[in-house]
Amino acid sequence: MDLLRLATAGSVDDGKSTLIGRLLYDSKSIFEDQLTHVEDVSRRRGLGTADLALLTDGLRAEREQGITIDVAYRYFSTPRRRFVLADTPGHPQYTRNMVTGASTANLALVLVDARNGILEQTRRHAFLATLLRVPHIVLCVNKMDLVDHSQDRFNEIRDEFSAFAAKLDVGDLTFVPVSALNGDNIVSRSVSMPWYEGPSLLHHLEEVHIASDRNLVDVRFPVQYVIRPRDDQHHDYRGYAGQVAGGVLAVGDTVEVLPSGMQSTISHIDTPDGPVDEAFAPMSVVIRLADNVDVSRGDLICRPQNQPVMSQTVEAVVCWMSGTSKLQEGQRYALKHTHRWSKAIVRDLKYRIDVNSMHREEGVQALGLNDIGRVTLRLAQPIFADEYRRNRTTGSFILVDEATNNTVGAGIITNAS
Repeated sequence: MDLLRLATAGSVDDGKSTLIGRLLYDSKSIFEDQLTHVEDVSRRRGLGTADLALLTDGLRAEREQGITIDVAYRYFSTPRRRFVLADTPGHPQYTRNMVTGASTANLALVLVDARNGILEQTRRHAFLATLLRVPHIVLCVNKMDLVDHSQDRFNEIRDEFSAFAAKLDVGDLTFVPVSALNGDNIVSRSVSMPWYEGPSLLHHLEEVHIASDRNLVDVRFPVQYVIRPRDDQHHDYRGYAGQVAGGVLAVGDTVEVLPSGMQSTISHIDTPDGPVDEAFAPMSVVIRLADNVDVSRGDLICRPQNQPVMSQTVEAVVCWMSGTSKLQEGQRYALKHTHRWSKAIVRDLKYRIDVNSMHREEGVQALGLNDIGRVTLRLAQPIFADEYRRNRTTGSFILVDEATNNTVGAGIITNAS
């Protein structure tokens, strides 16, 4: 079955954790002891019904404050598809955690409280989702029971978000009115909203087409680890482990290793379940070559006629994640791209993006927490990069403060030269 990765997004208290809990509960994807524990905690708090948000809010601080802080991953499946759910926080302070959860998602569930409508954090998260090239976005207008299941209110929010989304690069946008608390339009169609003629949320998640979202043209295989057993049985085994980031690799294909430029032929492709004849994204495999070529961690295997750009100057959109430091021109960081490290210096801070108006604010001196801006970086060592819109793996990087070893920024490559 297909695997669909989805992440929640939206402002604080829009009901993201409750929606995920309801989705798990109504699809019968939680164990009886988990439900019993949630019911016990809810009862001790004086609640009449089980608080399904507790299924994802596992940290003590999250339960005390009633907010999501860390990214919570949950797994479930239906007869049609397997799912990985990333419940991300809505608080502005934890926007960096939302970026983490959405960076690998195929679909983003952007929640809106029907009473409050579109908020700044809603726009920020929607913008980040499109910036991260999440192919499919579903706007869930939640808490419809608190606005009397009003079709007019739903249409008002839908039109407002559509106008905002017109400024973004949205590939697939769907609107669903829901009540996560009562389960309306989550797994089954709601009788309270007969005016809504679309599918339930789960039905849409099962049917959304994701096969064409993958780049199966550009072969990209960043080497994560070199496997060289030292025992007598495997003394001649030399494999290169990693996750296929793009394209299709097949036994017998001629490939080139960057940065050395050496060419060889794929002799074997190994997986945990045994050898295969071909591999494609996002499979994790071990590749063996016919020739004894020098390949190290951080190298990249591709096709000789289809290579990424080997670059030491990168233009990128950066989401700044540090609340204790700011990104400014002239500052130096460690840059991690796939499995390759390089020192980087900020050559130019071109502009900051206003997430509400989408206008470019030129002349800014720094990027602070949750700011998004375009920068030019100069690297000490070259990286093998594609534009992010072409490949999400080879088109992204993180910036690390070498003094604290904290990840301070996430970048999306717009141009490499």
